[in-house]
Order: sequence, then structure tokens, then C-alpha cells
Amino acid sequence: MMRDSLLVLSGGLDSTTMLYEYKDRIAVAVSFAYGSNHNDKEIGFARLHTERLGIKHMVIELGFMKDYFRSSLLEGAEAIPEGNYDEENMKSTVVPFRNGIMLSIAAGLAETYGLKNVMLANHAGDHAIYPDCRPEFVKAMDEAIKAGTYEGIRLLTPYTHLTKADIARHGKELGIDYSETWSCYKGGEVHCGKCGTCRERREALKEAGIEDRTEYAD
Repeated sequence: MMRDSLLVLSGGLDSTTMLYEYKDRIAVAVSFAYGSNHNDKEIGFARLHTERLGIKHMVIELGFMKDYFRSSLLEGAEAIPEGNYDEENMKSTVVPFRNGIMLSIAAGLAETYGLKNVMLANHAGDHAIYPDCRPEFVKAMDEAIKAGTYEGIRLLTPYTHLTKADIARHGKELGIDYSETWSCYKGGEVHCGKCGTCRERREALKEAGIEDRTEYAD
């Protein structure tokens, strides 16, 4: 299969699964350093997996987001709420229009490299919390990217209607070691085990029947 796509790769469970599932299509993976608490941890794993697969990896600096945008994700570990992964609890972690900004840059990179698609690993569990992960957003962004590029680049989001457990099942079939991914929004030395993303991760791996080899602080 032709390598015709660029993947937005965080280094988390979802985008790492997409990297392996679509490795034969992905020519370039791009990570964004936007100043979140867990950015360094995520990008380290993104680099690990792209090197392992021989896929070109780029890191784009977006430091202005930490300087000008308001989100608990950008304010230090103590600002991250603990508890369930739901809208009421996790709304403070929204980085305004983050995916819109990143996808715009990804589309420009895809056109620069002569690629046909941009790939994003948004999923159904994010819909209630993050507006820029919802089906209506990715549909509109697909149309904008198509209209705004000479070659009509498309946005591919094959996980949009999957749960995190569904994605983990894909990874189980692919033999992915999820201890080599990062989810915790606090960004400590190990996963805190208490924040919403840690709890969502634990539940998804359990539901998928995967032994959770993640090191947790709790």
C-alpha cells in the first residue's frame, strides 16, 4: 500500500494504536509540543514508536498555546482534576480549539510532502468533553482541508465512533505494549492513577482484556 498519509501522533494509547494499525499508509507522523503537563512524556513515546517502525517523525513547537490559552492541562499537575472521565470533571482540561490548530498545520505539512490524507485518532469517549473531537467537527474540518488544498487533502478519522476499549482491542490484536504509551494528564514520573485519563485508560484496558502493565503511583 502506498504511504499517502500524515498522522497526528501524541504518543498516547489511541494515536499509537492508529500508528501501528495504519503503519503501511503513514509516511510522516507529527507531534506538537504545546506546553501541556504531559507533553514530554507523550512525545518520548511517539519518538520511540516511529523509530521502531521507521516512520519519519516531526515535532512542531506550539509554545504560544501555553502562553496565551487557558486550560488546566497547561497549568501544572496540581490543576488536573481527579475522578471520572466525564464532561463535568474534565471540562477544565479542554485546550481551546487545539485540534483545529494542529490539523491546520498538519494539512499544510501533508500538502508540502505531497500526501493525500491527514489522520487523527479522536474517539467516541471524547465527544462529550472535547468539541474538537466530535463527529460534526471532524466532518467540517475535512471539508475545510479539502477545500483549502490544491490536491483536496482529506481528514481520516477511523476511530471517531469507537470507544477507547474498542481501540485497545485493535491494539491487542496488533500486539502493542501499552506500557509504552502515556495517558496521565499530570505528567509525573509515572501515571498518577487518579485523574480522569488514568481512570479511562485503566477501564479501557480491563474491558479489552489486556493486562495493564502501566506503572501507577496509587
